[in-house]
Amino acid sequence: MAEYEAYILGLKLAINMNVKELLVIGDSDLLVHQVLREWATKNTKILLYLYNVQDLIKIFTKIEFKHVPRIQNEFTDTLATLSSMIQHLDKNFIDPIPVGIQSQPTHCAHVEEETDGNPWFHDIKEYLAKREYPKHANHT
Repeated sequence: MAEYEAYILGLKLAINMNVKELLVIGDSDLLVHQVLREWATKNTKILLYLYNVQDLIKIFTKIEFKHVPRIQNEFTDTLATLSSMIQHLDKNFIDPIPVGIQSQPTHCAHVEEETDGNPWFHDIKEYLAKREYPKHANHT
């Protein structure tokens, strides 16, 4: 159900942005085949989600669904992890996460152990919540 909700939310967002052609890449083989009506479902809880997705699909001029196994889709998995960490007062709102493409890859060869007892993503989470850098932050 959570994956269907993500599809519905994404489709509605694309519709609100007046997107006419869309490539939907998902890591659930089952969901992709159900949406394409290649596989059936008897689960009544899933049927309502499935019908909602199929109604939304009709709005697009062209829409394709592609299955990519999660193991091959690390970028999406990372975004999903980040988005699950962000809490917003309005549960129907998702903060956009701007993603840039760099001309050259960046590598980090050494990561120091956190001495403050917080997990590695603590400062990122704090920045996303408060929109201000930690006091100890620098630009190196």
